[in-house]
Amino acid sequence: GDANAQVLRSLRHCTVPPTPINCTGPETISVRWLVAEFARRLGVEPKVAGQEAPTALLSDTTLANRLFGYPVVPLGAMLDWVADWVRNERESFNKPTKFEVRDGAF
Repeated sequence: GDANAQVLRSLRHCTVPPTPINCTGPETISVRWLVAEFARRLGVEPKVAGQEAPTALLSDTTLANRLFGYPVVPLGAMLDWVADWVRNERESFNKPTKFEVRDGAF
């Protein structure tokens, strides 16, 4: 999808020293918002444990957006696809998200 396309297109922009290109969607969303969106799509009540930290770890996608434009698949469509996958009990690796990690070591 979009992530693979951005990685491959990034090869044309390799520099020495390296220039970081954060390849992710341009939207800034919170985990709480994401939980609420999935709950709505799945027809369940959202349940969030704990509180958000006063700061957030964000990726600056300015350069990727300038080089590659908006992703082909919009955020809403991706959420719909994932919700459909979960609703239909498709295969999951059941790995932790590690959303709580604050030191960048995942």
